[in-house]
Amino acid sequence: MNKLELISALKKEADISKSEAAKIVQIFFDSMADALVVDERIEIRGLCSFYVKKYKSYVGRNPKTGEKVMIKPKKLPFFKCGKELRDRVNNSQ
Repeated sequence: MNKLELISALKKEADISKSEAAKIVQIFFDSMADALVVDERIEIRGLCSFYVKKYKSYVGRNPKTGEKVMIKPKKLPFFKCGKELRDRVNNSQ
């Protein structure tokens, strides 16, 4: 499912216009992104959680030359599946 399909599903289920559904989806995604930017954890009970993982700088290697390279510290968003979603996916077979 992509963003447009999500908007269509919301439009159909909530019986609202496509523009209203698009605005709701955009607000939802923007709110999630804004929370992750300030290192907040997002938890949607029964579905999933999102959090930011911090990595310190380290010495890596250039795979072509083998030369040592200093990798800068970074933060990456992570997704963790909730138990109910995992069970639902596993039992759908």
